Parts: sequence; structure tokens; C-alpha cells
Amino acid sequence: MFYYFDPIYLIFAIPAFLISIFAQIKVQAAFSKYSKMKSFSGMTGAEVAKSILWANGIYDVKVEYVPGLLTDHYDPRFKVLRLSSGVFDSNSIAAIGVAAHEAGHAIQHYERYPWLSLRSAMVPVVNIGSNLAFPLILIGLLFRNGDIFINLGILLFSLAVLFTLITLPVEVNASKRAIQALKLAGVVMPSEEEGVKKVLKAAAMTYVAAVAVAILQLLYYLSLVQRRRDD
Repeated sequence: MFYYFDPIYLIFAIPAFLISIFAQIKVQAAFSKYSKMKSFSGMTGAEVAKSILWANGIYDVKVEYVPGLLTDHYDPRFKVLRLSSGVFDSNSIAAIGVAAHEAGHAIQHYERYPWLSLRSAMVPVVNIGSNLAFPLILIGLLFRNGDIFINLGILLFSLAVLFTLITLPVEVNASKRAIQALKLAGVVMPSEEEGVKKVLKAAAMTYVAAVAVAILQLLYYLSLVQRRRDD
């Protein structure tokens, strides 16, 4: 059964696809809506990020432009906060929310936030494991005595699932830090705060979706193993 398309795969793939699409639609809709609303402060995303960093005593983190849509991220390896074209030089409510969120990650790094430290430590293993997991499972399924490969593949992919779970508290905490920092700095008016929160909540949905997709994929792998044992 492993040499042709497995119809059971659709049971897991279709929900995963729908969850991912829903999350992407939500974040793009929220970002698009609040990108058209200029903030009262007039500060750009880059200015907001620098202001938050400096207010927290962080002076060694660079704020740089990165091409693409919603490609914003903080790189702890090089202490660089990268903001996309729709955020770096924009003074919209969406832009300052995203910029503040990424600054929140830099603050986590500076303060050695444990969940961020754990996630960073897992990155090398997860990058290798997520690529090797399915080939190992497939090899194990093709050979009669391949249980060791199957178990190793499932273990490696389980680490990838754990990584997505650990990412959730990191992202939620960064958003909380962002809201607090914006309020303390007086960057957002009370009427603008709701928009910032909606953008950040929509962005958080993508991480929830990633967890759901990873779990569904793991369940599919487990179903392959169970069907092999039943044969």
C-alpha cells in the first residue's frame, strides 16, 4: 500500500490545509485593514522598535529592513530585528504592532526568557529532525525489521511538534510585552490599542495553526505505523 497514494492521508491533510488557509486569511485581513489606518504618533515601525529597545536598555540590537510581506522576525544569533516593507517605514497601526512584537522578542532574549532559550536551543535538532523524520519512517515501513527506523522517525518528528508547542508561549509573551511597551511609551492612543491587539491576535493564529498541522501530521505517521502492525 506504500507504493500508491494513500487515501487515509486526506483525512489528515484536508483539515491541516483548511486550518492553515484560515489562519493566513485572518492575519492578512487584519494586517491589510489596520495597515490603512495611520497611528496618531506618526512613528514608523522602525522608530517604534528602536524606541522600545532603548527604553529597555537594549542598544546592541540592529533594526534592519527585510524584503517580503510579513517576513518580520528577530534573529537572536546576530541580534538583528528585521522588519518587512509594510512595517519598517510605515506609520500604520498594524506596522507599530508588528514592530513592537518583534521588539518583544529582543527583550525576551535580553532577559533570557526561558521559553525562548529552550526554543533557540532546539532549532538545530528540529531542523535536522523534521527533514529526516519522514524518510526514516518510510524506510522503516518498507522493511520487515524496520521498527528502529520508524521509532526514530516518529521521535524526531515529535520533537518538531514539541517545538511548535513551545513557540506558542514565546509568541504570546512577546505580544503582551508589545502592548505594554506601546502603552508605557504613549505610542498608541486608547482608540488604537484595539487595532494593535487584533493584528497581534491574528498573527498568533498562525502559530496555533502550526501546532494543529504538526499534530495532524504526527497522527498520520502514527496511523501508518498502526496499519503496518495490523497487516
